[in-house]
Parts: sequence; C-alpha cells; structure tokens
Amino acid sequence: MPLVANDVRPFEALDDTDRAILAELTADGRLPNNALAERVGVAPSTCLARTRALRECGAIRGFHAEVDPAALGLPLQALVSVRLTAHERAAVDAFRARSVRLPGVVSVFHVAGAEDYVLHVRAASSVALRDFVLDHLAVDPAVQHTQTSLIFEQARGVG
Repeated sequence: MPLVANDVRPFEALDDTDRAILAELTADGRLPNNALAERVGVAPSTCLARTRALRECGAIRGFHAEVDPAALGLPLQALVSVRLTAHERAAVDAFRARSVRLPGVVSVFHVAGAEDYVLHVRAASSVALRDFVLDHLAVDPAVQHTQTSLIFEQARGVG
C-alpha cells in the first residue's frame, strides 16, 4: 500500500480489536483464524475480514517462518554499519534500494546517529562475510565507511 502524505500510515483508524489481533499474530503468526477470533472475542468471519483489512492497509506486512540461519548454511550473522558519502534523498533512496537486494542481507535499518544504515547480514563464514563487505560495500561509491559487528547470539523479544 502506498504511504500517505509525510509517510504516515492510516493506522489511526485501528481500534482495540484490531490491535488485539495484531498482538496475537505477533505472538503466534500461525494461529488459526478460529482460535484468533476466540482470543480477541469476535466471530470468526469478523476476525477473517479484519485480518484481511489489516494486511491490505499494511499493518500486517507479511507472514514468515523464523528459521535457524545455520540450517540454511549461513551460521554467521553480523550487523554492518554503513556511513554514506552523500545524504541527498536520491543517494539515500538508491543505497536502500540496492542494499535490500544484496546476497545475505536479512534487514536494512535506516538509523540516526553517526552511521546512516545498519545491515543485518547472514554469511556462511567469516571469509564470506569479509567478501560481502569488500565486494558489495567497500566498492560502492555511495559508501564512505563500514563497521562490522559479529552477532554471537540472537534472542527474540516478546514485543
């Protein structure tokens, strides 16, 4: 769904039932509609319609399986901080568009502070991670500086 003016999504119209659906799906994205409806106190048909509307308005971005990266052959994870050389909107937007398509990139965060972006990356080894940084970031003329932090452990929060 396209964003409205000033990147404000139309979430003001969400009510307590919508937020309850979102909270339940955040805790368990595989929750069947009947169980979800029971937990939030609405009829299954109402729950299904509301869930569909939440997907359409962008409140629910998608569903995915949380898979151990080692099972994919990518046991090494890192956060790569990136400082850009220029900060014009076109340069920033172009970097974001490129970075999300890079191999091994899980997430791209545009952040405030000394760095402009943080990339969550998965790799098969430290050599593969080094090659990722050298082959995709160090050679990018938009990138002024990178700093890589290895992730030793990852725990998912509840909220």
